[in-house]
Amino acid sequence: MIDLSGMPLSLAIVLFAVAAGVITLAGVRLSSVADELADRTGMGEVVAGALFVGAATSLPGAFTSVTAAAEGAPSLAVGNALGGLTAQTAFIAVADLVYRQANLEHAAASVTGLAQGVLLVVLIALALSASSTPSVTLWGVHPVSILIPVTYAFGLRLLMQIETRPMWRPVITDKTREAVSLPDRRPGAASDRSLWLRFAFFATMTALSGYLIGEASLVIVAKTALSESVVGTVLAGVANSLPELVTAIAAVRIGAVSLALGDIIGGNAFEVMFLCAADMVHSGSIYDAMTDRDRTTALIAIIMTGALLLGMLRREKYGVASIGFESALVLALYAGSLVLLFV
Repeated sequence: MIDLSGMPLSLAIVLFAVAAGVITLAGVRLSSVADELADRTGMGEVVAGALFVGAATSLPGAFTSVTAAAEGAPSLAVGNALGGLTAQTAFIAVADLVYRQANLEHAAASVTGLAQGVLLVVLIALALSASSTPSVTLWGVHPVSILIPVTYAFGLRLLMQIETRPMWRPVITDKTREAVSLPDRRPGAASDRSLWLRFAFFATMTALSGYLIGEASLVIVAKTALSESVVGTVLAGVANSLPELVTAIAAVRIGAVSLALGDIIGGNAFEVMFLCAADMVHSGSIYDAMTDRDRTTALIAIIMTGALLLGMLRREKYGVASIGFESALVLALYAGSLVLLFV
């Protein structure tokens, strides 16, 4: 890859902004194409959606973390992954503000959504455990970096079983919205080949932009007083998560509340796997680079996810400012996590 470390700070900031814009535009298109491909696979909505949509929207963040880790900035890689987790969870609360018919967690309550949230908490806890135990590596890779993808694959299998053979269901109310999916293929609709070509094009655009975000972030760290953790968590993490914000807002505006909630919670699992990918290219364990601030961000991500799960269980129809207590708590927690980075 091209080494851009010698660029001026002003150019790095411009490059960062342009790459973030490309990620937003191309990422939203990529998410749409991935969702349609998921509908055509026959793998099941939850599994296909998590694999296609979650992986697609996570491409830029993955490239940012891998780029940072490969170039000797492990704290930036960790911050990007954890910052994406908290930012995307906060975006659910933003979508709740946009959806005015009822609290989003009430309208989108589902068994699979709850299961996805529990799986996410387990994955974050695994990453935290690796940072809090003696450093052990096998061929330069921490065992947890292998355990996390295996756990995720097992979790997807459980999600598929829960989706096809649920043992209980949420009570349907007048504010509950069924899952909205793309319509079946119609005459004149894009062929599978055309969809895959579009997927490859937008994936390349977002991946390249993620790499540029990583390079620009390294320059910002080197030429400012900001730490790797701050740049990764606040700047790179948010920039790489912008497609999820745009997609979530667009989804709730058409009533696809399950898509807005489920895809973000499910896609957050890929944020954890950024750490695994970064660990593969970093010399030594990437988890050793986690600072106390990084661990605090990860713990706040768990609390934010737990608050959303409680909201989906309680299913309050209306709350303060027409959002649930859980969305207000999530926004407060996210703001608190940003403040703690600077103290």
